[in-house]
Amino acid sequence: MSSPVLTFLGAAESVTGSKFLVDTDTSRTLVDAGLYQGLADLRRRNWSPFPVPASGLGSAVVSHAHLDHCGFLPRLVKEGFDGPIVCSPDTAELVEIVLRDSAHLQEEDARQANAGGYSKHRPALPLYDLEDVERTLPLLKPTEFGTVVELAPGVRTVLHPAGHILGSSTVLLEAGGRRTLFSGDLGRDHHPILRAPADPPVADAVVVESTYGDRSHPPADPEVLAAAVRRTIGRGGTVLVPAFAVDRTELVLLELHRLMQAGEVPRVPVYLDSPMALRALAVYREALDTGSAQLRPDLDQVRVALGAMHVSAVPDAAGSMRLNRPGEPCIVVSASGMATGGRVVHHLAHQLPDPRNSVVLTGYQAVGTRGRQLLDGARQVKMHGRYVPVRAEIVDVPYFSVHADADDIIGWLGRAPEPPEIVYVVHGEPSASAALARRIGADLGWPAVVPRLGERVRLD
Repeated sequence: MSSPVLTFLGAAESVTGSKFLVDTDTSRTLVDAGLYQGLADLRRRNWSPFPVPASGLGSAVVSHAHLDHCGFLPRLVKEGFDGPIVCSPDTAELVEIVLRDSAHLQEEDARQANAGGYSKHRPALPLYDLEDVERTLPLLKPTEFGTVVELAPGVRTVLHPAGHILGSSTVLLEAGGRRTLFSGDLGRDHHPILRAPADPPVADAVVVESTYGDRSHPPADPEVLAAAVRRTIGRGGTVLVPAFAVDRTELVLLELHRLMQAGEVPRVPVYLDSPMALRALAVYREALDTGSAQLRPDLDQVRVALGAMHVSAVPDAAGSMRLNRPGEPCIVVSASGMATGGRVVHHLAHQLPDPRNSVVLTGYQAVGTRGRQLLDGARQVKMHGRYVPVRAEIVDVPYFSVHADADDIIGWLGRAPEPPEIVYVVHGEPSASAALARRIGADLGWPAVVPRLGERVRLD
């Protein structure tokens, strides 16, 4: 091999499972190691043999702590990977929380499937367990933004803030004298807490996400959430908010606090039913207390709100079960954000059949997830081997998204000091990726393609 080669092992023609392999004559580096989520055909890929021996990977770089970017790491370790995993310090802290929760949920799902007899596999097994996670965590190498890390002879990387969640990074990888920039997940220019993504550095090739590559975010309209809460509480129901445990939960709680302070919604109990979200909230509070450079400078009100919020934490399973039928109007915020697992699935099973209740969806819902089924108007959804009727009100509140939309992505790319030779558009549903590739060509005049899963391209 005379030049570095990039292979698209995930998030190609799909919006999940990010994995990008860069090979040189003497090294193999994996950028992101995400789980597939959503459609069953995609989830089955998590169980497919990894295309290269995990023990042959020299290193990994992780852009941020969402499961579709870091959740496959313990499986790689289970299969023999033992190299350094470079990420930002906040990502390292959040990855520990996310991976432990992921392993716990997989072990619990396997246990329930075996007890209920609804798995096709005998016995059902987790993709990895807590022991695999504990072997993964010591490999994390927290690295400050802007610090050059030598991964192998002729291979180095540097991280810059991506503004998506705390610790999220863009990854510049130099291999064989060629520079490839991986966007990870880009944040919005006006995130309520985080600064906008750092401008891209000079790169020969760019691998850019396209989650919202075919659309622009609608203007924020807080009345959508406020009206949904008022309607639900007025009919004596429960407002159930499936929310991503990292970043989304913080934003939802802050908005609920603001609405109650302003008298725009009734003051009712607010329950945070996600151990992972509680731990992630502590990481965000620490960043605020220490004045992290990733945060916007005008956050005095956010600090006050986080200290003043009246939120009931639900750390134990017994308390969570009581919230399945709370007996009074209330708001329950619980993970996961696309209702793919976690405590929110149990709440949905009990609350969806009751028309007094509402389910508020606050972010992107991937194809094949329960959240997407609800968003698309499903009248029944399957949980724990049974179909549950959907009679609750389903409310879409898209302005909570912390993903860059098409305008944000084009603006970020356009701030590059020099045009790259090629842009690879990934991490989007096929229509979104194709639309963004066309727009990059039309607006910036740069060549852009949507790579296929498993496609290999030379970086020289």
